[in-house]
Amino acid sequence: MLSILCDAWGVALPPEPGIPPFVQTLRWGFRPIAFLQDCRRRFGDSFSVRFAGFERPMVLISDPEAIKALYREPTHGLPPGRNIVLEPIVGSKSLLIQQGAEHLSRRRLMLPPFHGERMRSYEEAMNEIVEAEIDTWPLHEEFPIHSRMQAMTLEVILRVVFGVSSGPRLERLRETLGSVLDETASSTGRQVLGLILARFGGPGPFAHFEEQLREVDELLFAEIAEHRERPDLAERKDILSMLMTAEFEDGTRMEDQELRDQLMTLLLAGHETTATALAWTFDLLLRHPAELGRLRDSLAAGDEDYLRATITESLRLRPVIPLAGRRLSKDLVADGMTLPAGTDVTPAIWLTHTREDLYPEPFAFRPERFLEEGPDTYAWIPFGGSVRRCIGATFAEFEMRVVLREVLTRCELHKASPEPERPGRRNITFSPKAGTPVVLASREPARERPAEPVTV
Repeated sequence: MLSILCDAWGVALPPEPGIPPFVQTLRWGFRPIAFLQDCRRRFGDSFSVRFAGFERPMVLISDPEAIKALYREPTHGLPPGRNIVLEPIVGSKSLLIQQGAEHLSRRRLMLPPFHGERMRSYEEAMNEIVEAEIDTWPLHEEFPIHSRMQAMTLEVILRVVFGVSSGPRLERLRETLGSVLDETASSTGRQVLGLILARFGGPGPFAHFEEQLREVDELLFAEIAEHRERPDLAERKDILSMLMTAEFEDGTRMEDQELRDQLMTLLLAGHETTATALAWTFDLLLRHPAELGRLRDSLAAGDEDYLRATITESLRLRPVIPLAGRRLSKDLVADGMTLPAGTDVTPAIWLTHTREDLYPEPFAFRPERFLEEGPDTYAWIPFGGSVRRCIGATFAEFEMRVVLREVLTRCELHKASPEPERPGRRNITFSPKAGTPVVLASREPARERPAEPVTV
């Protein structure tokens, strides 16, 4: 049975499954891809879902023209729940929390370190991190590559973003942030529940997590203070140094609290997502020997076009973030429907990426589909879109190229199981449920680095 929804003004919304919100939430939590496929089969490009605990339904869309209409309106706000989930961790000044003019001013200030030629200055440190990580992998033993990618991306953030290169603070940040990230990635969001409950009396059972956050703050503020004392601050290449010296239009700079909030933002947004994207890419490549062989051959020839296409195809077929929604500030008219202001709307990213009218053989892993031309702006949206598109998208893709190039030229990897990974939920991400177990059959010594870095 279908349910036709109406908003407070009596306007019909796309239909939703005729099951209680609690059941919809369970299906989304435990079998999200099957739930999305079932809704597309029954309702088409647009439908509504209602999650337990939310007053309003969420309208999911997958038609690129509808997504274009949604993302091209910069005044739409954020959907509910983001502040409750994220603010206790990233802080009120986070780019993920801010809206309107405040968000845009911060975004303009933070964009330069993540684009263009700036990427070149990060490559040497990234290479060193990847080389060191590969040297720790056991030979002829099964291990989950997802967790190794997490360790690698955390190290990149600590050294390239935070600018912490060595010493006791690096060790303590590595340990404490690792614990915090494990908690924030839990599928049940235990830490958020604990922080909310703590507001209503007593430290609660999650006091340890709050203590970890306080320790992280102490370490980050100490690092910020040390950065301020550096005589070479203006010449340093780490992203924290660049943020400290960048000026808003009125000539002011970020204060320490905001610097802390943006560092936590970059950590939360850039660690788990990039590691997961890499794990999915290895899962796909190791199950497709022809594509893997072609990629190895192209890397040996010094050609990275197929590498870029591989990453694009992997992010199409295995997008890490499933939703990137808005709360409408004004009516949305698209795809034969009119959604009133106040409606919560989001692209269903995986559904858009697997449309047969956009991608022939949509479930096939075919990197060559992106060799001649890149994807359409609103048909490929793994990083969201418009003024809220992931600020670190270019950084993430660059890091993926560095990691894949180094691993595939040094290592002979095999999947521990021929079966494809199933998606599991880690907080808001779709992650490989088993962690992508692999076996390292052989490992070459680290190569001499090329005189010229990879192109951006």
